[in-house]
Amino acid sequence: MANVARTHALKRRRHARVRRKVAGTPERPRLAVFRSNRHIVAQVIDDVAGRTIAAASTVESSLRSQPTGNVAAAAEVGRLVANRAKEKGVERVVFDRGGTRYHGRVAALADAAREAGLEF
Repeated sequence: MANVARTHALKRRRHARVRRKVAGTPERPRLAVFRSNRHIVAQVIDDVAGRTIAAASTVESSLRSQPTGNVAAAAEVGRLVANRAKEKGVERVVFDRGGTRYHGRVAALADAAREAGLEF
């Protein structure tokens, strides 16, 4: 059990380190990614106004029909959040990996968002 607490503490430290350097502005909002074992969530956030501009997740009913904890689902979430952000007029974002490593599902989401037209 002590290992679990240590793992969470280390992730919180990594996320705090990333967030010190990354902040969303109205011109360039933050693309924040949260990854759990089953799902992945992406939000485009304007930190100055404190509001979410666009969001996508594997929890949505349109994505629940196929498996949600894999790279393909993460890529679909990346495409969805990019399209929704572009509809709201957002072209450029800063990427917030949320303290997780940039590989696997997080990298797939980022690559798909880039392919769909988001610039970061």
